[in-house]
Amino acid sequence: MNSLSAATPGNDTVGDLPHALPAWVYNHPEMTRLEHERILMPSWQIVCHVNSIPKAGDYETLDLGPESVVVLRDRDGSIRAFHNVCRHRGARLLDGAGNCPASITCPYHGWTYRHDGGLIGTPVRESFPGLDRAEHGLRPVRTDIAFGFIFVCLAPDSQGAFPQPVSKTWDKLGEELKAYRCEEMVPLGPISTDVWNVDWKIAMDNYLESYHVPIGHPGLYRMFTPDYDDQAKVPGVARGLSWLREKRSSRWSEGLYQSLIDKAAEHLPADQRRCWRFYSALPNLGIDVYPEQMDFFQVLPAGPGKCFIRGAVFGLPGATRELRAVRYLSGRINVSINNEDKWLCARVQRGLASSSYTPGPLSRLEGCMHEFHNLLRQRIPEFRLAVAPKQFG
Repeated sequence: MNSLSAATPGNDTVGDLPHALPAWVYNHPEMTRLEHERILMPSWQIVCHVNSIPKAGDYETLDLGPESVVVLRDRDGSIRAFHNVCRHRGARLLDGAGNCPASITCPYHGWTYRHDGGLIGTPVRESFPGLDRAEHGLRPVRTDIAFGFIFVCLAPDSQGAFPQPVSKTWDKLGEELKAYRCEEMVPLGPISTDVWNVDWKIAMDNYLESYHVPIGHPGLYRMFTPDYDDQAKVPGVARGLSWLREKRSSRWSEGLYQSLIDKAAEHLPADQRRCWRFYSALPNLGIDVYPEQMDFFQVLPAGPGKCFIRGAVFGLPGATRELRAVRYLSGRINVSINNEDKWLCARVQRGLASSSYTPGPLSRLEGCMHEFHNLLRQRIPEFRLAVAPKQFG
């Protein structure tokens, strides 16, 4: 008898309502391996924006569990992606972001590669009799570009798990972004990573529902009308809109933002200047589009009870004084919002450790979160179990 049939199954519904995942999946040491293999590697992951690597040799890296990827701009202007691993002894090649003007050189033994990944240099070459350098180039990683962002996917083609192009997945929701000219945007700062002491699924659950906004984010509620009934979605991607209230918030940064944004966002159609757009793409991506700028964030597992929030902010070049002012105000407001989310998620992580907790029913306002849970149940059948199995697939 296998572990799945031996364990007690959990029900996906409570009465007529779907229910949340069992508490054990949010703090089990075996989950991280399975989630990397079955959820994250077969999905598109943002590395950076195309304008984050504008010059030949510019590069950016992404770490995804045990994997590391580097994307760089070749001399012919093309964008390439490779496993960030030397073909000699496996040393990591590059860290963070930077520029390799001529070639990529391994810091361990000096093996050197062209921007197109070809091996061109091996110190003490005569010590490798018969070495065919053409067979030892960097391993390529599949890429896609959408909305100005460079995506990579680590799923081997042999597994038949390669996803469809990003633009096809986003479908009509991607069309909504045209007025914002995302492809023309430039980084307003480096990519940053924050550590949260919560399981990545708790953070993603939080980003996938707005049910908590009136209580958990009083600033957003002061500034914006609720977006509960203004949701749109396609399979795997959801969008929520928030519209600025006519009544100004009593908080200076919030109220000043409300009063300045129409003038600052004259590059947009008038009906888009007072709208914040929130897009969530399964399994772990968020893209927020504001009148003055946009950002992305990824929620990445970092082991049981811990995750990384990786992201950056982008905006159109040539900002006016008013646009710079609302970007500053927006930054202040969003720091507060992110801190509130971090605090709320930590309370969930602690509460799920209680022996008294059983999965509660989900509101229809948590439908996108339920879609996420069903994806997890589909890819990792153990998620359907009420208690952790003794063995995992």
